[in-house]
Amino acid sequence: MSDEGLVVTNVSRLYRTEKRLFRPAKFFTAVDDVSFALAPGDTLGIVGESGSGKSTLGRIAAGIDRQSSGSVSFRGEAYARIGSAPWRRQRQGVQFVFQNPAGAVDPRLTIYDQVTEALDAHEKLARSERDRRVIEMLDLVGLANLAQRVPQQLSGGQLQRAVIARALVMRPSLLICDEAVSALDVSVQAQIINLLVSLREQLGLSMIFITHDLSVARHISRNVAVMHRGRIVEMNDAATLFSAPRHDYTRKLLSAIPASSPAARRARDAALSTAALTEVSA
Repeated sequence: MSDEGLVVTNVSRLYRTEKRLFRPAKFFTAVDDVSFALAPGDTLGIVGESGSGKSTLGRIAAGIDRQSSGSVSFRGEAYARIGSAPWRRQRQGVQFVFQNPAGAVDPRLTIYDQVTEALDAHEKLARSERDRRVIEMLDLVGLANLAQRVPQQLSGGQLQRAVIARALVMRPSLLICDEAVSALDVSVQAQIINLLVSLREQLGLSMIFITHDLSVARHISRNVAVMHRGRIVEMNDAATLFSAPRHDYTRKLLSAIPASSPAARRARDAALSTAALTEVSA
């Protein structure tokens, strides 16, 4: 594994519940002994139901949450203390796109100012260079003509494009998207997914795409990891995972994907049953 990539080794994350009268504090495990590596330019989809730990894992991989045990390294360095100057430098190289774009922006600022503010927080550039970078990124996501609008004047899809532009203006090498399309209409989801695929190719990005939708993960990811109860229960290249799933939980997720017709559903269920029998016999 190149030291330019992301390496997650035996990472766990425990949370402590609040102590109440007659109720002692308890611990629960959100992420349990997870390991994976992401090479430069690669894309990993992380799928699972709500509460499986995938979002917590994504925040740990981005360096915005701290693991309870294990290690995370990015570009060959372990993440520094959150909030420190070395951590800010590291975070410039890995950016995070949240599920709800409306909650990730300042409603008072124009889109142009929000992208500019993000760039100013990490780099001190001459105004002409800063403006060039901001306009270039807004143009890449299709918002150059809407730069002076405020968030309330944009649709959900346009607002998510603005959030993506703000993340990418720092020229990161890794982009982590946490349910980045789940709050959007289906037709808009396809537009954002295609945009992310295009940006990945143009900018040479590594990407982690967190989603509960296996169809989305299959379209955008080369490899897919399935999370259940805080653990990765199966990880493989997308083609193999969808055609020959090894874990029963993976097969259950695949069987829940809507089929195009009753005949297609029957064919898929038969294939999943065959995969299950093959795994048992093996």
